[in-house]
Amino acid sequence: MTGIVVVFPKIENARSIKNILVRSGYSVTAVCATGAQALSCVEGLNDGIVICGYRLKDMIYSELKESLPEEFELLLLASERVLDEYGRDDCLSIAMPLKVHELLSTVEMMVQNADRKRKRRRLTPRARDPKEQALIGEAKALLMERNHMTEEEAHRYIQKCSMDSSTNMVETAQMILSVMGL
Repeated sequence: MTGIVVVFPKIENARSIKNILVRSGYSVTAVCATGAQALSCVEGLNDGIVICGYRLKDMIYSELKESLPEEFELLLLASERVLDEYGRDDCLSIAMPLKVHELLSTVEMMVQNADRKRKRRRLTPRARDPKEQALIGEAKALLMERNHMTEEEAHRYIQKCSMDSSTNMVETAQMILSVMGL
């Protein structure tokens, strides 16, 4: 689930935005009045969206954006004049006065984007440390020497054994090394 944090200098405005989102089925993680509070709230989240105004009590939106973890996106709600003056390049923005359907469609797009990024991160294989790589390499070398396999065949063998035994490749390599006498 994508965490949503709403931060405005006037807490009533933040609560109004939260109520719109909650009525539309979104879960709002926190409502804040300062950038520091928002940063504190996002610490426990993996990813999400921060919806804020241009000027907060302790910083402006660009400072907040720079301080957010890269997994977070920022949605700026500001007047047309402010958006024209300071640009819209560095984040998504909606001009005030706010149109509810614009807010909801933009948040929906951002939530879907966060979901796609989360799935992509989950599918990215974890990099093995050098010790683990060396262990797998030793097991492959042993299989290649004793069973006259190519490196590719040895790798596939370790992979297949790993899947068949529901263990990871490092554990399988350790088992091969212990069974074959090293």
